[in-house]
Amino acid sequence: MRILRVVVIISVVLGAVFVGADRWAVGYAENQLADRIQARQGLAGSTEVEIHGFPFLTQALSRDLDRVDLKLTGVEVAAEGRKTRLSELDASFRGVRLDGDYSGGTAERAEGSALITYADLTAASQTGATLSYGGAPGKVKVTASVDIAGRKLSRSVISTITLVDAPDAKGGKGGKIVRVHAEEVPGEGIPGLERLVRRQTDFDRNLEGGLPAGLQLSALTSDEAGVHLTLGGSNVALAGS
Repeated sequence: MRILRVVVIISVVLGAVFVGADRWAVGYAENQLADRIQARQGLAGSTEVEIHGFPFLTQALSRDLDRVDLKLTGVEVAAEGRKTRLSELDASFRGVRLDGDYSGGTAERAEGSALITYADLTAASQTGATLSYGGAPGKVKVTASVDIAGRKLSRSVISTITLVDAPDAKGGKGGKIVRVHAEEVPGEGIPGLERLVRRQTDFDRNLEGGLPAGLQLSALTSDEAGVHLTLGGSNVALAGS
């Protein structure tokens, strides 16, 4: 019985040491991965990484992680020379195969969501127009000023915000772009007014070019907080050198 008691005590101690070492290792790995993502994306905000599954050390040795959750704030995605700020981006990466140097990896699949506030959407318009909630899902209110014969006119329109197919270089489908398009522009009998207003209120933005490789837009809606994007994809890059 004494020998058995000693064996049990040693087992408990070794188990506690292993658990402690495993938790330290996963915490260290999360911080390192967060730093790499922060540097790669050039983030001004914060980056949080959570690696799921126990034990972590066996996953690390096999270079296969069950699930990695990522939360970003203040991330800028750049496509076609234009930057758009995402207030938040949350993503869950499943079946992550780590690179040989553990600098990053590729997930079999990923899904998540992102938020663009109206202030950031206003900045993304790059036309001087101001955007706000349009009172219903998928609607935004756009206010812009135009000059007509030296007279400045301010107009507000309700626009739909949707995802549309972006053509690729060969004329096929090249992912999705975010489109803001006014449903109706009051002309008031002024020739050319609608065309001038639409120059200020209607625009497209390609966001996918700035997302992790393989992560794509699949849906969007809007509410008082801003525009919510749904993301998903396969063979998605996670950090990397």
